[in-house]
Amino acid sequence: MKNKQPTSVVTGAAGFLGSHLTDLLVSRGHKVIGIDNFVTGSVDNIAHLGGNPNFKFIQQDVTEFLFLEGPVDYVWHFASPASPIDYLELPIQTLKVGSLGTHKALGLAKEKKARFLIASTSEIYGDPLVHPQPEEYWGNVNTIGPRGCYDEAKRFAEAMTMAYHREHKVETRIVRIFNTYGPRMRINDGRVVPAFVSQAIKHKPVTVFGQGTQTRSFCYVSDLIEGIYRLMMSNYDLPVNIGNPTEMTMVQFAEEIIRATKSKSKIVFKPLPQDDPKQRKPDITKAKKILKWEPKVKLADGLTDTIAYFRTKV
Repeated sequence: MKNKQPTSVVTGAAGFLGSHLTDLLVSRGHKVIGIDNFVTGSVDNIAHLGGNPNFKFIQQDVTEFLFLEGPVDYVWHFASPASPIDYLELPIQTLKVGSLGTHKALGLAKEKKARFLIASTSEIYGDPLVHPQPEEYWGNVNTIGPRGCYDEAKRFAEAMTMAYHREHKVETRIVRIFNTYGPRMRINDGRVVPAFVSQAIKHKPVTVFGQGTQTRSFCYVSDLIEGIYRLMMSNYDLPVNIGNPTEMTMVQFAEEIIRATKSKSKIVFKPLPQDDPKQRKPDITKAKKILKWEPKVKLADGLTDTIAYFRTKV
């Protein structure tokens, strides 16, 4: 391994997180094969890699058989719709990429004797009854609710990953990703950062659901990807939370965005969507201890870059 260039396969390589991961891997000397079908990804996110000899792109649905020539060292399975708007519009695709897509990606890892990492999510904790959420918490999820297609796809993906680990001795890693933000998020993806920022940039009312007392914690994308890279390179095969434990209410966050964009927007309140988690905050004790990782980018700094990106898109 030491003297040859490692090869990484990234599914969902044209997505928000997949494209940032691809950039990091290329910068650290990996040859990357990116796979995406552009259901929610965008060619804009990887256009800058065109012509790079260390990047090859395959347009394919990952739920179909993955055949690749040559050796593969790492498989990073990031393909999935990942916002409430996406999985309400694409519930079956979301379930298929979490189940069939994970099965195909694990099959590739098994065939190539590659190490596999599944991008799981804090959503597997559902609307948590334990706060903050440690990896040992099993969650409080509504299987038949509107968010069930995403939550259960990811829970199934974790179970499938551990089955391949136990049955086929595949080296596996599971990362549970908490709210992440940064450039390359889709402006209309229904998540809170693009929603608040695009409303504030246009001086429109900033829409907060419920009383705005529900909490989230926001991790800047470069911090998150560094944590995920460290997890893949570690020897730890149980789930690890990666996210920023700095918790804030939606009202506080809306005020922060209005301030950062110097907007004239006012906050307006709308009814809370079904099964919207009231609290979300990672317990990152494991990441700190095992990966020597914790977030470094302050919210104000991360928002500066994110807002600058959205100004080019609005």
